[in-house]
Amino acid sequence: MTAYPRENSGELAAFERIMSQCERRVLRVALRLLNNPQDAQDAAQEVFLRLYKHLGDLDETRGYEPWLYRVTVNVCRDIARGRRRSVGLAEVPDPVAPQPDAYHDAARAQQREIIRRGLSCLGEKERAALVLRDVEGLSTREVAGILGSSENTVRSQICSARLKLRDFTGRLLRRRS
Repeated sequence: MTAYPRENSGELAAFERIMSQCERRVLRVALRLLNNPQDAQDAAQEVFLRLYKHLGDLDETRGYEPWLYRVTVNVCRDIARGRRRSVGLAEVPDPVAPQPDAYHDAARAQQREIIRRGLSCLGEKERAALVLRDVEGLSTREVAGILGSSENTVRSQICSARLKLRDFTGRLLRRRS
């Protein structure tokens, strides 16, 4: 039997609260993993459909955020495999950040493009570990739980990803010089 949130049990209110708190974060992670705004929207919608469907099954003592990240990563993997697209990183602008001038806009756009291209060169697991750890700021333990890996594996994936990004940006900058 599938558990669906019921308004009288408070689950619908809980769902709405979680969705309002996490909607941007889920979309940002999906966009960084998929590098396609439409795919990221589809992924976020699927994540929240799954949340709605399984809210009653979640363990309140463990919190919902690790589950939400895990589902987001898995949905993004499914979409990337299903559509056979190159997966990368896209930067979602911070809506509360001050608006820089045209020079800074151009520099930030160039930085985002370098990062996006660099991350598209990483393997799926390295990219997911790096985005969750370095971009989303989760602990290594949390990332390991989300990805179903050991902490040592996550550390290794992040180290490898950082080295590959450093090499990629170094090569790119040398070519431009």
